[in-house]
Amino acid sequence: MFLTPVALALLTLAGGAQAQAAGDSAFSFSGFGTLGLVKSSSDTGKYALYSQPRGADTSVTGEVDSKLGLQVTARANAMFSGTVQVLTKQDGKGKFTPGLEWAFVKAQVSPNLALRLGRMGGPFFAVSDFRDVGYANTWLRPPQDVYGQVPVSHFDGADVSYQTSLGSATVTAQLYGGKSSSYVTGVKVELDKVLGVNASAELEGGVTLRVGHVSSKLTAHSTTLATIVAGLRNPQLAALSPRFAALGNELDGTNKTATFTGIGASYDQGDWLANFEYTQRRTDSYVSDTNGWYFTLGHRFGKFTPYLTLSKLKVADANAVNDIPAPTPGLAQLKGGVSLVLAGQATDQKTTGLGLRWDAYRNIAIKAQYERIQPKTQGLFLVPVNGTVVGNVNVYSIAVDTVF
Repeated sequence: MFLTPVALALLTLAGGAQAQAAGDSAFSFSGFGTLGLVKSSSDTGKYALYSQPRGADTSVTGEVDSKLGLQVTARANAMFSGTVQVLTKQDGKGKFTPGLEWAFVKAQVSPNLALRLGRMGGPFFAVSDFRDVGYANTWLRPPQDVYGQVPVSHFDGADVSYQTSLGSATVTAQLYGGKSSSYVTGVKVELDKVLGVNASAELEGGVTLRVGHVSSKLTAHSTTLATIVAGLRNPQLAALSPRFAALGNELDGTNKTATFTGIGASYDQGDWLANFEYTQRRTDSYVSDTNGWYFTLGHRFGKFTPYLTLSKLKVADANAVNDIPAPTPGLAQLKGGVSLVLAGQATDQKTTGLGLRWDAYRNIAIKAQYERIQPKTQGLFLVPVNGTVVGNVNVYSIAVDTVF
C-alpha cells in the first residue's frame, strides 16, 4: 500500500512520541511569521509575488508578505526522523488557507548520507529551504526578478544528499525527483517527472558556491489557453495555412518539457555580506524562456544592516510568434487571444532596491525596503488586461519577522 507524504510523516511522528515516552527522543516545535505591509506608486499594475492573484497598489495591503509557519519534528531513533510544516500565506487562489509545505521522513544513513521521502521544499534556488522564513534572510523578500520565475515551492518525491570534506571545503551534492503542483493566479500548474541535481561548496573565508539544474514536464490547466489552442488546431484552418496548427503546438501547455538552471555565490564574513544568483528558465510551451539575476551587498553596523540589491529579469525567447494575418476574415478574436497569452509572458523588468534590517530583539527583525521597478511592458505586475504598459513603479514595504 502506498503511503502519502502526510501519512509517512505522521507515522514517524507517532514513533517519535513512543520514543519520547521511553525517554529516548522528543518532539521539537518551532515556527516563524511575518507581518508585512506594502504599497506602490501605481494603480495601473498591482505588485504581487509570483502566483498571487491579489497585490498592492496605492493602497496599503498586508496580503503580499504576511505569513505564518508552524513546524514539528520528531526523532524516532538515531537514524529516523519526521518533519511536518504547515504554512499560511496568500496562495495562488488568493486564499490564506493553511497548507502542508513539508511532510517528510528522513533516514540519516551515515554521517555523510541522508535520504528523505515525502513533501519537501523545492530546492531550485540558493535560499529555497528558508525563502519563506523572513527572519533568516537579509532582504525583506527574495528578489522577484529571480525567485518569480518558478511558481512552485515544494515537491512530492524523494531526495538523497551526500556531504563530504575536500580539503578545507565542505561539499554537498543532492539528487531529487518527484512531482509538484501549484496555482498561479487561479490556474493550476503541474510539474511531472521532476528530476534535479544540486551541488554546493562552503569554502574558507565565508564563501559558498552553488549550481543546480532541474527538468520536468509542465502542464497548465487553463481553460482559456486550451480554447485558443483548439481553435488554432481547427482542421478548417489547415486549408488556409499549416502555420495555425504549428502556432497551436507552440502555445500548448500540456506535458511540455521545462527546465531551470541556476548558479549562485554568497559571502558572509565579519560585517560584510554579498549574494549573487543567475538563473535560466526554458520551456517548450507558451511560458517564455527567461534569464534572471540579482546582486545584493550589505554591511552590518551593530544591529542595523543596510543593503542594496540590483536585479533584472529578461525574456530570452517568447517561444511563439503571433503571425496570424490581421485581415484574415473571422480570425480577429483568435488573434487577439493569442496576443493576450503572449503579452502575459512579457515579464521583462529590472529593479533597484534599498533596504534596512534592524535586529530589534533576539528573535525579531524589523525591515524596511524601497524598490524602483522598471518593467518593459507589464513585467511581473498584475494588470487588468495583459499587455498593459505599467511604467516605472516605486514599491514601499515594511515587515516584522520573527522565529519561535
